[in-house]
Amino acid sequence: MDKHKNLIFILPALIGTFIFIIIPIFCSFALSFTEWDLLNEIKFVGLDNYKSILSEPEFLQILLNTFIYAISTTIFAVIIPLLIAAALNTKIRGSEVYKTIYFLPFITPAVVIAIVWSWIFDPNIGAINLLFKTHLKWLFDTHLAMPVLIFVSVWKLIGYNVVLFLTGFSTINQNLYEAAKIDGAGVKETFWEITIPLLKPTTYFVTLVTAISSFQIFDLIYVMTSGGPANSTNVIVYSIYKYAFEYFDIGKSCALAYILFGIIFVLALAQKQFRNN
Repeated sequence: MDKHKNLIFILPALIGTFIFIIIPIFCSFALSFTEWDLLNEIKFVGLDNYKSILSEPEFLQILLNTFIYAISTTIFAVIIPLLIAAALNTKIRGSEVYKTIYFLPFITPAVVIAIVWSWIFDPNIGAINLLFKTHLKWLFDTHLAMPVLIFVSVWKLIGYNVVLFLTGFSTINQNLYEAAKIDGAGVKETFWEITIPLLKPTTYFVTLVTAISSFQIFDLIYVMTSGGPANSTNVIVYSIYKYAFEYFDIGKSCALAYILFGIIFVLALAQKQFRNN
């Protein structure tokens, strides 16, 4: 009887998952082998969509942009929160206030963050140029637009990753630090010999989650750069959007989505293998 009651409670979630996740997954996979513009009849084209995408000259640039953004964001959004969490874990004065301040960007809608930072980096009225007395066209420069996006993304992710690392710190036996202190170990030795090894599971989880979210970046790019200038910030997810809602090529859009899925899947397996070693 209890099992049936539990099933009733989780049934709405199961139905929602089936309708809005499971069915679209299979439908989009099927559509990746078709040609469809949302108006005319669906036409089966086999692997033509995949071949066309992989042979396009701009695909390599989009793929490179995606990897540059994802790898850079992941590195900084793991190392910086780790160091901040290590500092906050020492019970410094006002640590609770700092935790709140760091976490606020994460719970702020990405579109709002993108709009605000677009104003800050505006070449005419932006606070950055006014503060440093420069005349740089941050989001309109092919060499600066991507670093700006990476900076904003890392800034947004820091708070969430700090919380995850602090959770990892709470699982470490404090007696180990006391023993290390008695043995004369310094802060650096304690950090590298105790903290880093024992935080390995947390670090793996934070790295994996950050990498996956970085490969799926869309909102910041859509609002701040629209993939420009000159495709310098165009990434896979933004290209999926363009294929679907600008070119109305649903087949290629779905095919590119599954190419991205394959990339993330391979990277997740590689990270798991690296962790096991």
